[in-house]
Amino acid sequence: MTPMLLLLGGVFVLFLLIVGAIFAITSERSLVEERLGRFLEDDRTQPEQDPGGSIITEWLNRRVAKSSMGDRAARELARADLKFKVAEYYALVFMSTVVTALVAYIIQPIYVSAIIGAIVGFFLPRFYVKRQQKLRLNKFNDQLSDMLNLMVNGLRAGYSTMQAMEAVSRELPAPISDEFHRVVQEMQIGIPMEKALDNLLRRIPSDDLDFVITAINVQREVGGNLSEILDTISFTIRERVRIKGEIRVMTAQVRTSATVLSLIPVFLAIALWFVSPEYIGSFFTESSVLPQPLCGIVAVVTIISMIALGYFVMMKIADIEV
Repeated sequence: MTPMLLLLGGVFVLFLLIVGAIFAITSERSLVEERLGRFLEDDRTQPEQDPGGSIITEWLNRRVAKSSMGDRAARELARADLKFKVAEYYALVFMSTVVTALVAYIIQPIYVSAIIGAIVGFFLPRFYVKRQQKLRLNKFNDQLSDMLNLMVNGLRAGYSTMQAMEAVSRELPAPISDEFHRVVQEMQIGIPMEKALDNLLRRIPSDDLDFVITAINVQREVGGNLSEILDTISFTIRERVRIKGEIRVMTAQVRTSATVLSLIPVFLAIALWFVSPEYIGSFFTESSVLPQPLCGIVAVVTIISMIALGYFVMMKIADIEV
């Protein structure tokens, strides 16, 4: 196969990747039809077939989503608020793997280059999903104290708990408004409040939110003044958010240094491989002490272990519990 054919194949697959991503992001989907079935029941039955989708796509999505791996992927996508079906996400991972492998092979026509590109492409979508989850969770936690203040004011004005949550879904910005809108919709179709709040906690794995939901559930069981309880919790959460923000600022240098110092050797090794594979290949040459290629394997394993150890030690130093 000539390099020109490989280049054309890579461009074609990249085009399909871009078109598929744009179609998946911009397609209109019903919020209830797409997400409620994944979180309400244990079997998490999937929504009915979309009239605009093909039978094969829907069949494949149902088969993949029923597996344990598909269930975890659906939960991760919901936490990142990405409008992908499980099969679409796996298709994106596959196309990303193939495209980066082809590009790496074109840059340096060695099979090892294709393997390196495939590994990078395989993890790229996962890194993006994890980053979206972290950003959304931080934004949700920052809005939680405002949500509690709004609920407290609504309860003192005579609102029920559900009406107060509905006010949160109308008045506050995303993502907290989207999540409480989903909770209200679940309750309106007959889902108990405890189950709807538990679904919310599964989508937003926040310790502060767990504190709030526990207080609401306990108040519903034993009674009491919910507005006073939430008012006290609001003050506690507001102080925790403030302290966490200060800690993030003070430990930003350590976390950044850990990330940069850990990634520099990796990127440098990949760059050197594509520029001069013979130089990196010298790790696997014969040695008077160890036979080929055991010497290079021992060196690579030692380097990776030291990088990982340094990264986790520095991140542990910056990890301060509040």
